[in-house]
Amino acid sequence: MKKSDFDYELPPELIAQAPLPERAASRLLVVPAGDAPFEDRVFRDLPSLLAAGDLLVFNDTRVIPARLFGQKATGGRVEILIERLLGGFDARAQIGASKPPKAGSRIALDAGGEAEVIEREGEFYRLRFHVPESLEQWLLHAGQLPLPPYIQRAPGADDAERYQTVFARQPGAVAAPTAGLHFDEPLLATLRERGIEFGHVTLHVGAGTFQPVRVEDVRQHRMHSEWLNVGAELVEQVRRTRARGGRVIAVGTTVVRALESAMRDGELQPFAGETQLFIFPGYRIRSIDALITNFHLPQSTLLMLVSAFAGRERVLAAYRHAVQARYRFFSYGDAMLLWPGEA
Repeated sequence: MKKSDFDYELPPELIAQAPLPERAASRLLVVPAGDAPFEDRVFRDLPSLLAAGDLLVFNDTRVIPARLFGQKATGGRVEILIERLLGGFDARAQIGASKPPKAGSRIALDAGGEAEVIEREGEFYRLRFHVPESLEQWLLHAGQLPLPPYIQRAPGADDAERYQTVFARQPGAVAAPTAGLHFDEPLLATLRERGIEFGHVTLHVGAGTFQPVRVEDVRQHRMHSEWLNVGAELVEQVRRTRARGGRVIAVGTTVVRALESAMRDGELQPFAGETQLFIFPGYRIRSIDALITNFHLPQSTLLMLVSAFAGRERVLAAYRHAVQARYRFFSYGDAMLLWPGEA
């Protein structure tokens, strides 16, 4: 399986640079199982595409304002992207600087306070922040929302609300679980009225989600680690859904990664901890019956995961259709509803 097997042509103007005025006004490309034709719908049509007794599983992670700027003692400018809060005043972060900072050095932060470099851990650094309040609280007013690198603008006032899902609860992500961005309160109310149930997992999306696959043989790719929690309540919801003949629909690839990481001996089990699970074609996804997801970057691990679920040829054909139909791509773009394909 080669990285180039997951390439496709994308005109740059189809990369969405801002959200639509209404979350549920996004387009929805329905990809049925088998060879049935694709359907061009609107996201607010979702209730009519599901059935009473189905279970939508959301990722309730919340994006933290994880981007900071500062200056080394030598005068060099520094950009910090916090990848994970480690407790207390410590954080794991990526640092952009002309020269890598050394352990023991300090970075004067534009927002006030300092970041002390404790050690380097591969491409990440362990930093200790010297700030006047808890690090999580301080970031709320000192940090900047970390929009993805393909959005070619600085974050605006609207992004603080629109780059969060309406059900975000657990702070810790540096990127949004973007399939959930299409849901607003009226749509959730309609889904409830139709008898569709909701469940939640937590997976804190890390900066590694934007790392490219650098090896041609995808089996040699080392997947980044992310923290997740699949609770006992969600496991029981899934069990009840299966027992009554309902379907489990993952809202986003992060939900798939969380659920598959919690599978033990073919059964979903409660699990909290790290995952480095890499899903690509050849892997059998057993935890879900359908997937709602945005469109992903060419040659990305997320596109490989979607291909493992619905079939690579089927997914790439859907992407070609989306390009021809001028769908909007990536985080602030449109969505797909996929049913399973080849094993």
